[in-house]
Amino acid sequence: MGSALIVNGGNYLYNLLLGRLLGPEAFADAALLVTLLLVLSFVGMTFQLATTRFAVLFSGDNWSAFKNTMYKYALIFGVISGSVILFFSKYLQQIFHTQNHWMFVIFAIGTPLYFVMSVNRGRFQGKQEFTKLAGTYQTEMWSRLILTFAFLWFLPLEPGILIAIGIGLSFVFGLIPSNLNSIQIFSKNQLKGDELKKVWIFIGLTAGYELTQIIINNSDVLLVKHFFNSIDAGLYASLALIGRVVYFVAWMFVMLLMPTVMQKHKDGESTAPVLFKYVFFIGSLSTLIVIACYLMPETIINMMFGSAYISVAHLLWQYALATSLFAISNIFAYYFLSLNQYAPVVLSGLLGMSQVVLITFFHSSLTMVVQVQIIAMVVLLIAQVLFFLFKNTKRDNKSISL
Repeated sequence: MGSALIVNGGNYLYNLLLGRLLGPEAFADAALLVTLLLVLSFVGMTFQLATTRFAVLFSGDNWSAFKNTMYKYALIFGVISGSVILFFSKYLQQIFHTQNHWMFVIFAIGTPLYFVMSVNRGRFQGKQEFTKLAGTYQTEMWSRLILTFAFLWFLPLEPGILIAIGIGLSFVFGLIPSNLNSIQIFSKNQLKGDELKKVWIFIGLTAGYELTQIIINNSDVLLVKHFFNSIDAGLYASLALIGRVVYFVAWMFVMLLMPTVMQKHKDGESTAPVLFKYVFFIGSLSTLIVIACYLMPETIINMMFGSAYISVAHLLWQYALATSLFAISNIFAYYFLSLNQYAPVVLSGLLGMSQVVLITFFHSSLTMVVQVQIIAMVVLLIAQVLFFLFKNTKRDNKSISL
């Protein structure tokens, strides 16, 4: 937990320094690469969580076969993903109006390493080797922070290219610590039969939920980069970074929520009070952040990014409100996931797609982009609450009939 706080703080500092150093226009390209990195991390989390789960369930030959299989899948998926990004690099330049396509080429080259690193982290997490798990996050974060700004200060190349190089090299450092000697990707000892089926089912469910997270968390930044000029895209990226503080803090509560709910459910105790407690925590924190963003938006933006970003200050509280609604909805989603109920995942996916559709059709201004997200998140939260009430009413009626 301590390491996670340091890593999140370091990554946040990385973004803030980029925004202050580059200015809104150049920061738009940097924010695009950071957003692609976030997308990559959500996909990588599928491999990490699957490896974590089955590192606990499998042992002996099954564990060895599973380990070989996961590294093989990660490498294949990474090469395919990197090849797709590489092939469409010039097309991506046109879509997102970047200064060059080489930033995508460099990012694509490092992609396979990220998925191998994700499996590595799953091994450490599943085997409870938390020192090594913390180490791989630290080496990735610090190498990216130090190398990127060293490159920006000393090398006369376009910022997008230098940032992409820094990200790519951080994947190499993220493999430290690592023990890949025991891995035989092309060995005949691969997982088969029912065990492989279980792995694929879990990967499919996890990938589905991570996809909803990708859509809701990152689609707005990508769409704004496409529909607006570089200056507006950079301004919006700074807005998004500040507003998402709520989401990152809420994630720390989610890590505590899930095991508590699972244990109480296993013991036959009521789980609803746990949900109410964490909704209250996140709701209270979110309210304070939204109020602060409403009362002193210019002070916050000037302190974090500088005077060049002041023009979007009036939107800060609205974006923080949208993020807060999503964070509270996420508490409900993870609560039901802890109880093996997947309907909220479907709800998140549908509302995530509706957010994309709304921004695609209603983007005459940055104000409208933020406000349609508020609408989507209000609908999502109402849907989650109604589902909770439905499940609890159904359970109560069943208890009465018995």
